[in-house]
Amino acid sequence: MTNVHCVADVGAVLGEGPVWVSREQALYWVDINGRKIFRLGDRGDVSEWATPFRVGSLAPRASGGFIAGTDQGIAAIDPEAERYDILIEPEKHLPDNRFNDGKVDRRGRFWAGSMDDGERQPSGTLYCVDQGLEIAAVDADYKVTNGPAFSPTGNVMYESDSARQITYAFDVDANGAVSNRRTFLQFNAGDGYPDGMTVDADGCLWMPFGTAGACAAIRRRESGSKPSRCPSSGRPAARLAGPTWIGFTSPRRGATSTRRPWQCNQMPGHCLCLRRE
Repeated sequence: MTNVHCVADVGAVLGEGPVWVSREQALYWVDINGRKIFRLGDRGDVSEWATPFRVGSLAPRASGGFIAGTDQGIAAIDPEAERYDILIEPEKHLPDNRFNDGKVDRRGRFWAGSMDDGERQPSGTLYCVDQGLEIAAVDADYKVTNGPAFSPTGNVMYESDSARQITYAFDVDANGAVSNRRTFLQFNAGDGYPDGMTVDADGCLWMPFGTAGACAAIRRRESGSKPSRCPSSGRPAARLAGPTWIGFTSPRRGATSTRRPWQCNQMPGHCLCLRRE
């Protein structure tokens, strides 16, 4: 495993949600609090678009553009066409909540979690949006949702409550029904906070978390193997991005009024790359 290196220095306030778009051979990610979407092309070119609301996560749609979790609900976004349409508002009654991380599963369903923007109340919920844009609440009482990620067969889903330092595993059937929530990883004081995640072709979960000004990626199968840690930096969110590397994002140091334990001084506000070997 090589060291993490920067592929795009964009000065993001809160970089999150890297997603690889195969049809473009490009990596997209967001700056939630900076209200921007970024694109890294295959030649290293970087594009950016300002957004009218805060976007927590993006997932490409077959018809073009993206489905997204935002601070106003679930949206259809096409930055090049300047399209930012709110489709569903499941938490209009919770004005202090926003959507955070999200991912599309292998059957085209969009899973996204909400959270208290102040990271204090357990008001977050994990939702599933099907291809007909019907939304269903899957799990609740989260402080900071991060994930999900899915096993290669799609029958296991992982989701974290970062504030509580816990990662859950769930069973998922072909219809998207979720059952058997169990603790997959529980971190302790000083261990750090699980952030974004992805699963590789071997069924191993890659999950970075901040600890003492640095970060480690957790690579573990549910079969019981011990986690292995790969040194990194920042407070990145992880996503498989192309055939041989994993994309991360990091926040800019001092971007929030209250310094959180997962922030560090190295490579702030960048899009990072961790090569798999």
